[in-house]
Amino acid sequence: METICDKEKCCGCHACFNACPKNAITMKVDNKGFRYPTIDQKKCINCGICKKACPIICNKEEKSKEIAAYACYNKNSSERFNSSSGGIFILLAKEIIAKDGVVFGATFDKDFNVNHSYIDTERELEKFMGSKYTQSLIGDSYRKVKEFLDLGRYVLFTGTPCQIEGLKAYLKKDYDRLYTQDIICHGVPSPKAWNNYLEYQKKKYGKTIKSISFRNKDNGWSKFQMNISFDTKSYSKNHANDIYMKAFLGNICLRDSCYNCLFKKKYRESDITLGDYWGIGNIHPEFNDDKGTSIVVINSKKGKELFDNIKNKIEYIETNLDEAIKYNSAMIKPVNHNKNEEAFINDIDKLEFDLLINKYIPKPSIVKRLYSKTKKSIKKILKK
Repeated sequence: METICDKEKCCGCHACFNACPKNAITMKVDNKGFRYPTIDQKKCINCGICKKACPIICNKEEKSKEIAAYACYNKNSSERFNSSSGGIFILLAKEIIAKDGVVFGATFDKDFNVNHSYIDTERELEKFMGSKYTQSLIGDSYRKVKEFLDLGRYVLFTGTPCQIEGLKAYLKKDYDRLYTQDIICHGVPSPKAWNNYLEYQKKKYGKTIKSISFRNKDNGWSKFQMNISFDTKSYSKNHANDIYMKAFLGNICLRDSCYNCLFKKKYRESDITLGDYWGIGNIHPEFNDDKGTSIVVINSKKGKELFDNIKNKIEYIETNLDEAIKYNSAMIKPVNHNKNEEAFINDIDKLEFDLLINKYIPKPSIVKRLYSKTKKSIKKILKK
């Protein structure tokens, strides 16, 4: 069977799916729950357009360019609180909507699967706010982006770095009215792991989920919680103790391509890169109020224009990106592969999700916990 690129390299961006003029490509789900392109040879005309749209095959060599970085947060306390970090995305999106533009981003569907969709009114922006830690389904979003651009409308497309490069490889040319914003991405977890986690939670707390927040800040930005509201009950647990976040941050259920990601780099193809400014307390302590601070990297003239338009709505300070990367290595460095991943996936449909996590992501030993506490105590003493 002919493939577009090697499976372990495929990032699932859907560029090939969107580009095929004969609809000969379907995105089929593998045993981890990730989608990969499959070509229907009866429909295929061997035009090669799918390969020309693949950001893996067409991966651009990273080139040094003039960029700027800032520590920022939204002056609107409500918007900031309801955002994962500093509340910058919503301000960028409002700028595009004010131009009668369209914003694309990741949202939950009725079953809390994560899909890419678009909106063009401010009242709908809330569904795009907040991190969603599973790979979003792009579907035909790239085609829709092109349709809006061809109509002369402004578009802000937000997503992971591979999704941004997939869009640009699909479009094949620059559009003056297209703005792109990517994120500092840890990696994308398995939709199957996410669905199994939800089923586990529904059995325990109730059949109907009303809302989900991966990054609730009731206890602060640094101690964010997974919150799930059901019909009559609610679930809330610190990210370090939630079993799904353990799987995600333990790198045991990520897409194969994430372990050798080609899109983690300092110089991006997007106009703006957003992320949590971890380490802010060491670099700009005056910005560290534990309510959420974003690092914003300006990668282009369009990115600077968009950022300049929101400056009156944010607190910001220019920062040294190389210094920030020391605390945010996910910007340039893929995560390490978890040696238990294959066994984890083999058992994913055999064990309840809590048993699965306890088996493959064991709690740290008493010695390690004591060492960690001692280390923190010494740091506090030294600061005094």
